[in-house]
Formats: sequence, C-alpha cells, structure tokens
Amino acid sequence: MKSTLRDRILDCGLLEAQSLREAEVLAQQRQWPLARALLQGGFIARSTYAAWIGEQTGLEALALIGRTDAFALLEQLALPRYELERLQCWPLRREGTELEVAVLDPFDPEPARWIEALTGLRVRYRFALDVDLAWVHHTYFGRDLAADTVHLLFLEDPLRSAIQPFTPAQLLGIALLLTALLAGLYGYGTQTLAALLLALNGFYLLNILFKASLTLAGARRELHQTVSEEELAAVRQEELPEYSILIPVYREAAIVREIAFGLGRLDYPRDRLDVKLLLEQDDRETLEAIRELDVPAIFEPLIIPDLPPKTKPKACNYGLLFCRGQYITIYDAEDIPEPDQLKKVVVAFRKSPNEVIVLQAALNYYNAEENLLTRLFTLEYSYWFDYMLPGLDALRMPIPLGGTSNHFRMDKLLELHAWDPFNVTEDADLGIRAAARGYRVGIVNSTTYEEANKSLGNWIRQRSRWIKGYMQTFLVHIRRPIQLWRSLGGRAMIGFILFIGGSPLAFLGHLPLSVLFAGWLLFRWSWVEALFPGWALYVALFNFLVGNALMIYVNMVAVFRRGLYHLLPYAFLNPLYWLLHSVAAYKALWQLFFKPSYWEKTRHGLSQIRPSEMLARAA
Repeated sequence: MKSTLRDRILDCGLLEAQSLREAEVLAQQRQWPLARALLQGGFIARSTYAAWIGEQTGLEALALIGRTDAFALLEQLALPRYELERLQCWPLRREGTELEVAVLDPFDPEPARWIEALTGLRVRYRFALDVDLAWVHHTYFGRDLAADTVHLLFLEDPLRSAIQPFTPAQLLGIALLLTALLAGLYGYGTQTLAALLLALNGFYLLNILFKASLTLAGARRELHQTVSEEELAAVRQEELPEYSILIPVYREAAIVREIAFGLGRLDYPRDRLDVKLLLEQDDRETLEAIRELDVPAIFEPLIIPDLPPKTKPKACNYGLLFCRGQYITIYDAEDIPEPDQLKKVVVAFRKSPNEVIVLQAALNYYNAEENLLTRLFTLEYSYWFDYMLPGLDALRMPIPLGGTSNHFRMDKLLELHAWDPFNVTEDADLGIRAAARGYRVGIVNSTTYEEANKSLGNWIRQRSRWIKGYMQTFLVHIRRPIQLWRSLGGRAMIGFILFIGGSPLAFLGHLPLSVLFAGWLLFRWSWVEALFPGWALYVALFNFLVGNALMIYVNMVAVFRRGLYHLLPYAFLNPLYWLLHSVAAYKALWQLFFKPSYWEKTRHGLSQIRPSEMLARAA
C-alpha cells in the first residue's frame, strides 16, 4: 500500500497533479512538511484535509486548543522547540515505553524517528491540525518572546513609548493650567469666560482652515499617476520579492471565510506570500472557526500569548518575529484589498526615493449604502484618504498612517522598533516616529475596502479608540518639543500640532459650542448673555458658522474622486456627525486618564452585505 502523503493524494485524486507540484515547491522553499504547505499555501481546506485523513487512517482531529495538560510531558522530555515546529508534532501522553504524539501528517515517519532517537520511546501517532499545533507551540514557547516585543520600544526609547501616558512634567503643566483657569474664573469671571470662548473658537476655526488647505493641496495632486497600468503590466512575476502580511484577528469567527476570500483575490505569486493570521490565545471561537474552515486559505496561524496589553500592535510585533518578507503590510480581518495592490506597492517603492519607507493605500467601504451612518462614514473616509492624506504628502507634513494597508520596507520598520503596544493608534504614532527620523510616508493609488460601522455603539467604541490614540500620540511626541521641531522642521511641526493635537481638541469643543449656540439662538438663554459679552458671542458665532460651512464643503468635495455623487446631500449632515465625534472624544478623554492602553474592540461582521457576494454579483 502506498504510504506517503503525496502518493496517497495522487492515488485518491484529492488534488490535481499540478497543484500538488506547486505545494511541493512551496514546501521545499519554506522547509515545511508537505501537509503544512497544502494547508497554509491555500491548496486544500482544513475541514477537507481533516475529513480525508479520517477516511485514510481512522484518526479524528484532536482538539488541542485550551488543553494546558498538553504541556506537562514536554517539560520532562525537553524536546527542541524549532524541530517540533518544523516537523509539526507535539508529545501528548506517555504510557510505559510508548509515547503518544500529535502530528499534522500521520504518513510522515520523520517525527517518529526523531523523537524515538532522542527519547528511546516508541511513538504512536495521533492527528491534529496546524492551528491546534500552533496553539500549543506558541502558548508554551511564545510567552518570553511576546514579553520582549511588548517592551522593546520602551527599553530602546522610553520617551517615545505610551506605556506612561503622562510624564510628571506634563501632569504638572496640566495642574498649573487648571489652577490658572480656576483663579481667573474666581477673580475675573466674565473676562476669563470670554477669553476662553474666543480661544476655543479661534483654535476650532484654525483647525478647520488647516484641513481645508490640506483638501485643496490634495485635490491638486493626481493620485492615479502613482503607478500606471503600463508600469504594472511590465512587472515580471519571477522578480517579485517575498511579501509578508499580518492579519490581527480577535473574536472574528463570523468573517473567517471573508478573510480567506480576500487573500485568495490577491494577484501575487503564492510562493512569495508570507501571510500570518494573528490569533489570540483565549479566542476559542475564532480558533474553532479556523479549524472548521471549508475553503482553502493562504495563511499561517500564529497564536499570540495571553499577556497584557491585549492590543493589535502587540500582536503585530509578535507576528513580526516570524515574518520573512522584504516588504510587509497589515490588513484588518474584514479588509478586501484590490487584487493588484501588492504589485503596485512593489513598483511604487522601486520608483520612490530611499527616504520613502512606507506607502499608504486608501481605505473605503463596500457597504456604504447600508444606512445613514455608513454613508457618513464613507464620506469621511473618502475625504480623508483621497484628499487629506495626499494633501499632507504634497505639503511634506508627517502623515499619521491608517490602521491598515500601510506597506513598509521591512528593514526600516525594524529600525523604528516596530509598533508601540501601548498606543491604541499604533500606526499614526509610527508615521510620526518615521517623520522624526527623516523618513517619508508615500501614497499609493490602490484601495482596500472595509466594512463601515452600521451600529452607533460600535462606531463610538471605534472612534473613541482612534481619538484616544491621537491624544496619546500627541502627548508622547510633544515630550521633546525642541528635538521634534528640529527633526520635523517648522512647517511640519505646525502640521503635527494642528492635525494630531488639534483634531481631538476640535472634537471636544464641538459639543459644548453647539449646545451653547443652539440654546442662545433658539431659546434665547439669558444666562448665556449674562456670562459672555455680546461681542464675544457674535464673533464666536461667526467662527462657528464659518467652520461648519467649511467642513460641509470639504465633505462635498470628497464625492468627486470616486464618483460618489449620490452621497452629496449627506455632506450637509456633517455638523451632526461631528457631534458623534464629540461624544467619542469625551469618552476617549476619560479613558486616557483611567484606561490608557485599553483596546476598545470593534465588532465586525455586523453588515448584511458580504464582500464575496457583492464581488461575485459584480463579476
């Protein structure tokens, strides 16, 4: 009887000969067992493989996820970590001279020969899928590695880490400012309130004028010439480098199939894709969904050891330890990048000067029409990625990266000590750190489609995390203001203050100013006129109305580049949309003091629209 996995697959017709040859090439390149290449190279679905192994051997797939009793025997045997991982095996139980070992390929004699030579015990095989073997491997061996990645930036550059949200000097400055404000209100109440009102309105208007100028600068830049169709067609497949992709996943069982679908659309050689699916150790629901996945998927499951902080950047830093690519990007679980995005990035990097170390792709939504909130969200993202970020690039100001689809040169990312695990907008922070080193962020003309939040509570959770991260990033980088000024330059420093520091402040000011003026205009609140001089109210009202008009205008501009003309009327609702930002900003401010590194989870898979179904209909 034929005994090797390869021969049995051919004999049963489980795969076509060409696909099997491609899997063997991948296994040879990566020095993997063939079974691992079949699963993680996207040649066969995990559920299909498990069922087939059961038919061939009578072995059922063991459930190792959550089994801490699987670690006791390894402590006695002291088998080398790297060989266990390479051979995809794990010792489970000993009975006398017999050792029970979980393996991915029950037809492979090498794990048995290796363990028997080291232990003198006779090996009996059990079967386990790669995700189960990854769980025991990373849970047992990965904790020290994860701890090192958590504190790397703090150890190398403590003042650039958000592990401490406020320095003593910053706390003292806040205390002095509040003391001066209270003293002014006590001694000169009307004058202090008038000055405060004018200062808030002045900064509010300045921030909006700044964003409007970025919009105009971005509108003059034609993004679609970043990489042309001719340049893309000239790319030779054999010259493409290995490309790493990190996909952090937590409680995303509902969209596991969509992850596989999005990766399957990528137009990039399969043997040069190094995809890491970052799964949390305690996320049994998603881990089980991976085990039962009924479609082939091009990814390697990595299990993030359970230690604080439980954040996306901590997971990415851990995944980075296992990456092989010359370039690396992050995709969120629900992301559907355009198929040629990786190729475009390679071409764009080859065209770019050496100081460009990261390229940001645009983000937009595939469920823009689902409800009012998704329409407003789509307007905002179109404005942000199609006009504002290109405007920052055109004016040579630091670009705060989006949370996904930013593509790095691997060596430069390592030079920057990767992401800050304690900053909840880790990519915005990394964009500023790159600029402070003299590096630049470029823009690439490709789009990744995401799921827009259709639930208000979910939107508030996501937005409060983003605003809190901007607050963290501003506090961290302003600790060395003179050094930052010298490294960024005057114009870029002003952009950093207005964009990173000014955005949360503008959101915080929008709610009280809106309530104040609405009450004064509609209900003629007499106490408002008693507290503030009339001239101050009218000046502030002018600034507030002009500011809102400008924000409506830039949101109207956002529809043109993508032809989203049907969303034009919704731009008039932008002042109400900003009220939601204000609510999120106050929540972010509270968390900044009491839960600074808490990662507010955004639930995905709420949309009734599935990108796979939408794209299938379009095709």
